[in-house]
Amino acid sequence: MRANVAMFLAGVLFAVGLAVAGMTQPDKIMGFLDVFGAWDPSLLFVMGGAVVLNFFLFRWILRRPNPLFASTFHVPTLRHLDARLIGGAALFGAGWGLAGYCPGPGVASLATLSTESFLFVGAMLVGILGHAGLKRITAAS
Repeated sequence: MRANVAMFLAGVLFAVGLAVAGMTQPDKIMGFLDVFGAWDPSLLFVMGGAVVLNFFLFRWILRRPNPLFASTFHVPTLRHLDARLIGGAALFGAGWGLAGYCPGPGVASLATLSTESFLFVGAMLVGILGHAGLKRITAAS
């Protein structure tokens, strides 16, 4: 139960941070991607700040004997690039560029009650469920 509360609060903090930084506004993302037009570098600063903070905190946290709400750390061990990873990254990037949303800001933007955020999250859920169904079908055959 405590772990669920901590995860929820971390998600709320992330959503608030995205909203404060303006990253729930598709126009900000489109402005960042418009490098030959009216380029808006604010996303670069948000991402840069996140990368720098993560770089230091990740190392500091892994010095602990275990996480606060689990017995061991679950750090990815996969070190190679495969077609699924590259294809997924390309699909993510294309969707982000076309819609101006990625999953975190898309969900956070539901608080604005905008039609486009509901359409994006709905389409994202259809994609998630479709992928899960396709995975089940291919595993069964």
